[in-house]
Amino acid sequence: MKKVNLPLIVEPDVLEENLGQPGLLVVDMSKQDTYSKYHIPGSVHLDYSKIVKINKPVMGLLPGDSEISNALSSIGINSNTHVVAYDDEGGGNACRLLWTLDVMGHQKFSLLNGSLHAWSNENRWLDSQPTQPVPSNYKPGRTTHGITDKEYIIQHLEESNTKLLDTRTPEEFSGIKKYAERGGHIPHATNMDWIFAIDQNKNLRLKPDEELRKLLEAQGITQDKEVIVYCQTHHRSSHTYIALKHLGYKNLKGYHGAWSDWGNDPDVPVES
Repeated sequence: MKKVNLPLIVEPDVLEENLGQPGLLVVDMSKQDTYSKYHIPGSVHLDYSKIVKINKPVMGLLPGDSEISNALSSIGINSNTHVVAYDDEGGGNACRLLWTLDVMGHQKFSLLNGSLHAWSNENRWLDSQPTQPVPSNYKPGRTTHGITDKEYIIQHLEESNTKLLDTRTPEEFSGIKKYAERGGHIPHATNMDWIFAIDQNKNLRLKPDEELRKLLEAQGITQDKEVIVYCQTHHRSSHTYIALKHLGYKNLKGYHGAWSDWGNDPDVPVES
């Protein structure tokens, strides 16, 4: 039996060669309408809402263990499954699933580089028949790896070894656009819009590694630092998290709740 052994960022041609391999599960995080029209053959659909929790006004929280277990079990993931995730919107949905798996201690996962855009635009086979998953009974154990919250950030806000990377637009970062009670950004954060990591000319793939490293290092985001990524709800920043993980960053954390948490708290400091 061929063992599935895929890198964190997997190219469409490599995934195509491995479709149908035992232990491989391709998860479609696209909109339901998109999945119903076309998807990668054999992929199962998972709705984004199943892997996030809303506690208004805070959005994008990590659900409880039982909710995550139910979501992952519903599509047949178990401890030995290698998950390849993709979506129809540039990778944010897919990467939120992969970040969730990382936090839950599941290490066998990949992002399809370019997601559905690359797959479909390069004329690979698409299917319209839904794949019915075989449910499992997966109970992953939540770890402290890869995740942080407001209290942790406050405690480490003045530490030079901790870098905050805000992946929202420059307008959100400056407070010109406001999607919470308060606009602006967390003090000492640096800004790199998540889309800067995406190559618009190569079907939404990640930009070359060296180009990404230069972008990040220009912002002081180096591998010797603890890097905390956030956006409005830790959707866009999940994509940045996976890009950083791919580049070899080890000390990474995603701030779930993100600016919807921080920007709606009148008691925390804000810069604009």
